[in-house]
Amino acid sequence: MSGPAAADGPALRFITIRDAEHAGELDLRYRVLRVPLGMARGQTPIPGEDEALHLVALDGPRVVGCLLYSAGGAREEDRRLRAMAVDPAWQGRGLGARLLGRMEEELRRRGVDRVTLHARDTAIGFYLRCGYRVYGEPFTEVGIAHACMDKRLSGLS
Repeated sequence: MSGPAAADGPALRFITIRDAEHAGELDLRYRVLRVPLGMARGQTPIPGEDEALHLVALDGPRVVGCLLYSAGGAREEDRRLRAMAVDPAWQGRGLGARLLGRMEEELRRRGVDRVTLHARDTAIGFYLRCGYRVYGEPFTEVGIAHACMDKRLSGLS
């Protein structure tokens, strides 16, 4: 059930791959993250997506933002934030920071102390402003430059 957008923008809601909003999430990820790279729609799903924690932003019934946390994998690096996407009409309005903040809050509640992600070079500044730090060497993923980033959710550095 989606409901109306909050006074400060779209409503945020955790969903599963069985919820109707998942189709909207996949479509948003395709349009925002894959089309600019010339990738096919079939390249949108993420390994382990069925076990991932999915957070979407809803403007009425329309998914206008999303963020995943992949919790699977034996290594800490396998447990990371993935697939942050915000509809172009909502970019620059604080929705990405709201999604990130809500996900961090939920992860903290679940006992996660450190969160990692692979940031596209164009998104590094956003994550730095949200308290993340770059570690390791730059690398190429899906054909574009990325950096490993992390943040301690406990507030410790």
